[in-house]
Amino acid sequence: MASFDLKEIDRRMHGAFNVLKQEFGGLRTGRANASLLDPIMVNAYGNPMALNQLATINVPEPRLITVQVWDRSQVGAVERAIRESDLGLNPVIEGQLMRLPIPELNEERRRELVKVAHKYAEQARIAVRNVRRDGMEHLKRAEKDDHMGKDEHHTLATKVQDLTDKVIKEIDEALASKEAEIMQV
Repeated sequence: MASFDLKEIDRRMHGAFNVLKQEFGGLRTGRANASLLDPIMVNAYGNPMALNQLATINVPEPRLITVQVWDRSQVGAVERAIRESDLGLNPVIEGQLMRLPIPELNEERRRELVKVAHKYAEQARIAVRNVRRDGMEHLKRAEKDDHMGKDEHHTLATKVQDLTDKVIKEIDEALASKEAEIMQV
């Protein structure tokens, strides 16, 4: 049989799902979440660095994130990066500790976030369908080149479709869960 690897297709589809989960982690809900700060890059020591390489990030309360900057000389750069991010957070500085109160989301902002979540989910579905298409084309080529028979082609095509349906269902469930989390007041 031509090297058709269902595990590879599964890995790629779940890769798209994992990217979606990461994107959802960065979507702000009314709750504090350390992953909210993951995309923030700080200009430190002459280079852009991830915030978590310069500070300890904690969530002591449901509506508060604390950022403990390790190097006192970088407090200003970290504050600037947080203020300039599109997260709408205003750090309160106490020495090397920053408190980031998470403001309540208004109804309009919640609806915007839900739209963004839907956009992310659709991108993930498209990625999964592209993986399915690649797999199906691989199967067709293998059958055409006499590397597999019709029955084997049909069996594997069914498995690819089942896998696609399963991952898209996981995406839809993650979206429903994120939507409920965003709309929760």
